Amino acid sequence: MLEKQFKLSQNNTSVKTEIMAGLTTFMTMAYIIALNPNIITNYGAGGAALWNGVFLATCISSAVAMLVMAFLANKPFCLAPGMGLNSFMAIVIGNLVASTSMDYVQSFQAMLCIILVEGIVFFILSLLNVREKIVDAIPLGIRLGISPAIGLMLLNIGFGSNVYIADSNFNQFFVMKDFFGALTAGYAKQTMGDAYPIMVLSAITMFVGLFIIVVLASKGVKGAVILGMLAASVIYWICDFAILGNNPFASLETASFVPAFGDMASTTLFKFNFAGLAQMGWFTAITLVITFCVIDMFDTIGTLVGTASRAGMVDREGNMPNMKEALLSDSVGTIVGSCTGTSTVTTFIESASGVEAGGRTGLTALTCGIAFLLCIFLAPIAAIIPAAATSSALIYVGVLMMTGLKKVNFDDLSVCVPVTIMLIAMPISGSIGHGIGLAMISYTVIKLFTGKAKEVSVLTYCISILFLIKFFLAV
Repeated sequence: MLEKQFKLSQNNTSVKTEIMAGLTTFMTMAYIIALNPNIITNYGAGGAALWNGVFLATCISSAVAMLVMAFLANKPFCLAPGMGLNSFMAIVIGNLVASTSMDYVQSFQAMLCIILVEGIVFFILSLLNVREKIVDAIPLGIRLGISPAIGLMLLNIGFGSNVYIADSNFNQFFVMKDFFGALTAGYAKQTMGDAYPIMVLSAITMFVGLFIIVVLASKGVKGAVILGMLAASVIYWICDFAILGNNPFASLETASFVPAFGDMASTTLFKFNFAGLAQMGWFTAITLVITFCVIDMFDTIGTLVGTASRAGMVDREGNMPNMKEALLSDSVGTIVGSCTGTSTVTTFIESASGVEAGGRTGLTALTCGIAFLLCIFLAPIAAIIPAAATSSALIYVGVLMMTGLKKVNFDDLSVCVPVTIMLIAMPISGSIGHGIGLAMISYTVIKLFTGKAKEVSVLTYCISILFLIKFFLAV
């Protein structure tokens, strides 16, 4: 049945490989399950009931989106509420609390209306193939550069923001900036105080996990990424207990495995605050819808194109089969997310880890989706995976995606300059969409002023102008 549904033989894969790939992707993106409600609720500022509702919505909307990806598009890409978009939503909620008579929960529920409209707009655009045409409007040279740019972004996450330690005063220290970036080990120890031992363990775990993955992969071991992550996790847990005297599973002692569906029903499930939307103002509401649409559209397109390119799922023109169906997945996920209570659902760049583990079909997405559903009941277990182990996988996948640079024609300045800007912009801005936008603007300007304006399509001009408005028009 699985063979017929997912065409495993046709895609040169197997059930075992796909399941391992799905679990690999899940382990690299499981952080979003707890982090998303933390961000959207401002770490519980909206109350425990709202946090529980957003948590459940995160699991449910992600799973639904991945089911659509699995059965409609048959692609190994996994989805969840997007980082960046959830932070933006939280900022807007905070502004609404400050500028209107609404409290945090009411402001959150007003924002769900924005997410709903965005999802519906995306769904219609996907059905009409508009989003697919936008993909085609991205010049091939830039499309070839998206994969390595995402690779740099993964490296930045793996080495940078993913692994951080907080001391007893809640000061945060990051592994690359504060540990490896310190002038001396003594200075790092003095600065970090009681966080230093955990930081040392995290740094060692991250590299040990990476080296295990590299060695296993070089020997052709299937599932090298997930095996490396598991090995790194075990090493971390043992050292944390035996050397530092901590219980790495302490959080499980007080954890609840009973889903708070009652909280979800009272705070997030179909809780659209249209009256609050009116308080927001229609111009602001429309601006927010457009902003969410632009960011999500190019984040998703960039992830799909970049990851598919790395997996060899694109043709000579850089086009991916079933792109329309893949794009429909995130629009359905976003609509479900708004109905259940979370921010925009988008394709995760961590999908690249599953692709590198051999995932080639929707069975990978299905496996990850099932894991997200199980987290409704088993979230505390997913939460004990060390961030350092996750970083091992992200760094490894990032390195592999960087190899796509050899396909970019750096002899052509109209390609070289936009791609280079994109390579820097993505990891620094933290946005795939913004990186693509800057590349599109650069490409268009260079072509326009070098006498090659006719080589730029009308839609490419439109996209470039749209990003110029997005970046520079303050409203």
